[in-house]
Amino acid sequence: MRQIVLDTETTGLEVRQGHRLIEIACVELVERRPTGRHWQTYLNPDRAIDEGARQVTGIEDEFLLDKPRFADVVDDFLAFIDGAELIIHNASFDVGFLDAELARIGPHMGRIADRCGVLDTLAMARERYPGQRNSLDALCKRLGVDNSARDLHGGLIDAQLLADVYLAMTSGQVALNFGFESVAEERSYAVVTPVTPLRRPRVLRADAAELAAHEARLDALDKAPGGSLWRREPAAESAVS
Repeated sequence: MRQIVLDTETTGLEVRQGHRLIEIACVELVERRPTGRHWQTYLNPDRAIDEGARQVTGIEDEFLLDKPRFADVVDDFLAFIDGAELIIHNASFDVGFLDAELARIGPHMGRIADRCGVLDTLAMARERYPGQRNSLDALCKRLGVDNSARDLHGGLIDAQLLADVYLAMTSGQVALNFGFESVAEERSYAVVTPVTPLRRPRVLRADAAELAAHEARLDALDKAPGGSLWRREPAAESAVS
């Protein structure tokens, strides 16, 4: 099963007030394992960022002036997520902004739900931890996921943390550490982390003294009622080996 952990940053909180996407970040899981592939881009929203969003993300209007618009990257983005299950924290927020961007291009683009299933980790957390805070930071603390590098909200680091949180909530596995040391300032596609094979374990064999001690122990067992099972079952040992 292919899953895409997705996070977005926006110019403000209300898509109905014309707020736009300024970042999309995706991290790929296949059969619940990180592949090392991710897709991330900043976007020129053609409007100013609200002060509250600027303080949360640390992204300035000037930084986005030379970035692509959503229409410029939509084909790459849809190709990356197509057919996958999207894992999103507070999915209605991100999907609402994505659907609005698709609608601006034209009705032929359809909606995110036409291409992907969506799993909302906020709804999952509220069901598992009723009455508790279920923000991404709160879940990281509760589940032992290291979020010390998260000084500001950023799409790629938030997607990485959400992947760890999702796996922790669903299987008890935590802190996979995707190894993203910093968030790229430009688009980054299909970055593959090399896999280092584990060394085969070294086999330690008994020396002469240990073998003699083993035989002495078996001699003592033979004198006990029932004798030594080790020496009574040579045929079975041979069959197993």
